[in-house]
Amino acid sequence: MEFLTQFIDFFLHLDKHLFDIVQEYGTLTYVILFLIVFTETGLVIMPLLPGDSLLFAAGAIAANEGTGLNVFLIIVILIIAALLGDNVNYFMGKKFGGEIKKRERILFLKREYLEKTEAFYEKHGGSTVIMARFIPIVRTVAPFVAGAGSMNYSKYIGYCVLGAVLWVPSLTLLGYFFGNMEIVKKNFELVIFGIIGFSILPMIYQFLKSKMTKQNVAA
Repeated sequence: MEFLTQFIDFFLHLDKHLFDIVQEYGTLTYVILFLIVFTETGLVIMPLLPGDSLLFAAGAIAANEGTGLNVFLIIVILIIAALLGDNVNYFMGKKFGGEIKKRERILFLKREYLEKTEAFYEKHGGSTVIMARFIPIVRTVAPFVAGAGSMNYSKYIGYCVLGAVLWVPSLTLLGYFFGNMEIVKKNFELVIFGIIGFSILPMIYQFLKSKMTKQNVAA
């Protein structure tokens, strides 16, 4: 319970915690940011780590001259972290996806989820990889499913690179240019919730659409 409380506190006050990390570790902060993004995108069992909000907070911290962080270096490092994480996840899917299909579930991954996501890939193609990048939890699961499914690597990697190049700079620069506005600094928790809420809108839309389709079929 204490760990959960600490995690939520870290998540909601990323700006303050990141500033403390920079003060204590200096340029090693680049490594810490790399590891967080790599873990969130590369380990399918770690989908709840902060992603969007971390990029925003990192950009905001880099805007403070006293921190010594370079926003463009952050962007390059985190694009690399996201790409490496996605590729690890993809090949994990290649290796273990078959086991999930044989069983009902492994950890929180159900065969049903795998089949539904594969169907979504079939319908929307490689653009799914790009869309998933901007949706929490989904961006962690999607590369695994792509590897476990029928998407070949040569097709996957192009969309993977494009997704990372769009995701990291957009949110990091958003934090860099707007994160230090007084209204944002005073309401950082609300901004984080706003980023999360905006990110999961596609999930809510798909859920409601699925519900309505089922109701229409039943009627």
